[in-house]
Amino acid sequence: MKIEIKVPSVGESIVEATISNILKPAKSFVEKDAEIIELETDKVNQVLYAPEKGVISWSVSVNDVVKIGQVIGTIDTEGKGEAASLPPPPPKEKKAKELKPLPLPMKDEGSSRKMAPEFVKELQEAETPPKAPLSKESDVSRKRMSSLRKVIASKLVEVKNTTAMLTTFNEIDMSAVMEIRAKEKDNFMKRYDVKLGFMSFFVKASVAALKAYPQVNSFIEGDEIVTFNTYDIGVAVGTDKGLFVPVIKGCDALSYGGVEKSIQDFALKAKSGKIGIEDLKGGSFTITNGGTYGSLLSTPILNPPQSAILGMHAITKRAVVVKDEIVIRPMMFVALSYDHRLIDGKDAVLFLVHLKQNLEDPARLLLDL
Repeated sequence: MKIEIKVPSVGESIVEATISNILKPAKSFVEKDAEIIELETDKVNQVLYAPEKGVISWSVSVNDVVKIGQVIGTIDTEGKGEAASLPPPPPKEKKAKELKPLPLPMKDEGSSRKMAPEFVKELQEAETPPKAPLSKESDVSRKRMSSLRKVIASKLVEVKNTTAMLTTFNEIDMSAVMEIRAKEKDNFMKRYDVKLGFMSFFVKASVAALKAYPQVNSFIEGDEIVTFNTYDIGVAVGTDKGLFVPVIKGCDALSYGGVEKSIQDFALKAKSGKIGIEDLKGGSFTITNGGTYGSLLSTPILNPPQSAILGMHAITKRAVVVKDEIVIRPMMFVALSYDHRLIDGKDAVLFLVHLKQNLEDPARLLLDL
């Protein structure tokens, strides 16, 4: 019996997808629930799984655009399988065209006078751009830009062009947080089956700051200011396929363990290509951690339509003054990028000060200060 493989619905607004990778080649035998093909949309990548075991065949190739509900292959449950044949390679990109010099200006047919040779030469040199040296094809490599990367690029440019984005900075002494982590990491792991990271502290401290400064938890829609009454925070997750920002819902009601568990689950789903549209919907505020990759300081870009984003950075030991004494402390720079049309500089600064106070003295979070 042959079972059809169809393109599933991957979101209300998505009507087509691109075949980005064929994981199981035609004529190969696959087990039930094995990963067989990867679809790419302008929002997420999604892996399809074999509905039954059998021999697989495809009616599509890599880079084909397919519609939702379209049959793209079958599985023969009675087949025995043959030697695997690789899917056809993606079409090669066309080589860049060489620049051609413009033709010489023609003489004016209605005039008896001809252009002087010196003037023709000067005009040609002025109108003809210098021929750029083209790299040999062996010196460069090319690949198709993914739909996700196109959307990311478009949104980043849109943010720059449509918001009055500004960034303010502060620094946080991470001594207290690091002491708690070192002291409670084993108990935390036993209770929640997940490591106690820095992100849960920042999520909870951000919730407290958003409550104190609700305009940061808002966005502009037309000529109205829309303020969220919920605390759904997006946490940026970087993968080799691009940046995903899954949203942790109801962060004000979650425990530290609940926050860390959500982050872990999202990270695994993003890296395996299983993250869905519902995971990315909503969100009133975003946190991104460039410190994971060693960034010391950066200006994060807004995640529209949100009006603010918090950037975490690497923790480094630095000499600081505490009670008129120079001491060595683990310090982190933090950055808040915000839409200045909605959020005043004073409120952005005070938001970061509130965040700093709660992280340097975590007991304030227990007292909801």
